[in-house]
Amino acid sequence: MPEKDVEAQFQEAVASTLRAMAGGTEHDVVFVGDNTFLHHDKVRLPKLNDITNDSPRLRGEADTIALWIKYHNPKLDKEFAPKGSLQKEIYDSAEYARVEALGSIYMPGVSSNIDAKINHEYKKNKLPLPGDNNDSALAQVMHLLIREKLTGRKSPPDINEILNIWKPWITSRIGNSLNELSSIIGDQKAFAQEIQKVINNLEDTLSDSNSSEDEDNDNNDDNNENEEENENQQSALGEESSERSGEEEEDSEQGDSEGVDESDDGEFGETDSEMPGNPSTFKPTNEQENQINYKIFTTQFDEVVSAQELCDFEELKRLRTQLDRQLESLQGVVSKLANRLQRKLLAKQNRSWEFDLEEGILDAGRLSRVVTQPLYPLSYKVETDVNFRDTVVTLLIDNSGSMRGRPITIAALSADILSRTLERCAVKVEVLGFTTKAWKGGQTREKWQQEGRANNPGRLNDLRHIIYKAAEEPWRRARNNLGLMLREGILKENIDGEALDWAHKRLLSRYEERRILMVISDGAPVDDSTLSANSGNYLESHLRNVINYIENKSPVELLAIGIGHDVTRYYSKAVTLTDAEQLGGAVTEQLANLFEEKRPQKLYKNAS
Repeated sequence: MPEKDVEAQFQEAVASTLRAMAGGTEHDVVFVGDNTFLHHDKVRLPKLNDITNDSPRLRGEADTIALWIKYHNPKLDKEFAPKGSLQKEIYDSAEYARVEALGSIYMPGVSSNIDAKINHEYKKNKLPLPGDNNDSALAQVMHLLIREKLTGRKSPPDINEILNIWKPWITSRIGNSLNELSSIIGDQKAFAQEIQKVINNLEDTLSDSNSSEDEDNDNNDDNNENEEENENQQSALGEESSERSGEEEEDSEQGDSEGVDESDDGEFGETDSEMPGNPSTFKPTNEQENQINYKIFTTQFDEVVSAQELCDFEELKRLRTQLDRQLESLQGVVSKLANRLQRKLLAKQNRSWEFDLEEGILDAGRLSRVVTQPLYPLSYKVETDVNFRDTVVTLLIDNSGSMRGRPITIAALSADILSRTLERCAVKVEVLGFTTKAWKGGQTREKWQQEGRANNPGRLNDLRHIIYKAAEEPWRRARNNLGLMLREGILKENIDGEALDWAHKRLLSRYEERRILMVISDGAPVDDSTLSANSGNYLESHLRNVINYIENKSPVELLAIGIGHDVTRYYSKAVTLTDAEQLGGAVTEQLANLFEEKRPQKLYKNAS
């Protein structure tokens, strides 16, 4: 049997086993890339490179996902999961160990598959020795130790050597609290409560990236404290009048958006993975360096909303009509862009046929042979695999006040044209927007003032992140939502770094092998409330850190489109638009270059 047929049969067997183990789920299973992801209706498993060597590891990945679907309750997870990033990572690792152990108890063969998966991961990324700076390895170690306690099964030999060094270090901090877990393995709620106790015992060791740094601020010198108090008072006096105008605009907006239409059958849902990151993959300590020195005073008033929640259906239709008027003169651009980009993308697929085969599709060119020699076997053909990776694109649009007027119209038109074009090319598109709920800080700033105006409080505004179109949603059902960008009162201030981080995390949770993030913006982040209470380059520095992390360490590919401004000072791959018609010109070439396996190092700075 040909090798491709053997691989296809193996993949189908793995997919069928996964669905059966998960309880008869209907998840679509694809085999691409090197990582594993679980979406609400799809599963992505690593692609086979060598069926002989990779098959045990692949079965282990599939078994883990199947067990997660079957035994993990997401609602309980939301109720009991801790807030801190490292605490949450340890909590998730323990839950992985629980579901893997349940499967191993009822299906002994699963243990061997999961052992193969774990051994593969730790051969690539060996665990470090215990120490003060190894918090990122703690979750992986806890996963292995808890799995040992629950199953009575030792880890693979190479890993066990390092675990024996870690065990005294862990025991000195949590005692024998892991011994209680075996009796409650089938009760996720009780298990979660017990894990919380374990995490509490580790608190003194953890260095959570979300922890508050207010205590450091209290140690400032008395001279600096008096000087900063005077500056805060002057700042408060100077901002009082501008806050009034911001509050009036906020009030008028709330009055306009009271009626929310819920009759539309469009489905908006988070595309975040239902399964957290695999604890078998060691993560270096600098993975979240984009968050260093950046603080958030509170996330209590932040929101992620769909466009339909911010505007009633009739007004969305009116705003869409307004956008369509702008598009009338660009119908030729849409067709031109779609056809040009589609030709480029389809050319990358390298379709070909194998002829003179014993089975497959009947070859019309051999039809006379079939008639004259019906027993002749070599009359069939088979199309070769398509060499084109499954792709998703996120369009992240700046909804700040500086975009008001022509810039936001160009951004909305660009999003509309790109969404339609890429959808025609079988590329999934997600359209997101970012702004703030209020001018001058809103409820976050009020809370900061009530709590004594701490020095250097971090971000001081209420974020509003908007989902205009989900990746799984067709353009025709989301087209009205794009008109919301033209609504008065939506555009306020912009905190680009956090918005970029939000969009990036959504993409990381996707199952597609190729993930591209396009930012449409007019320049630097601006939030008066945050900048008045922190350093002047506070938001810009954070944005640069996030961009640097994505461009250099993330599998997501990043591109920026500057609306009337050159954004190459932030993004290494960027183009500039002054009119939507330019999408049909040089920008098309640059967008198509993203789909090349070997992309050029630089994009044009200007698409004029």
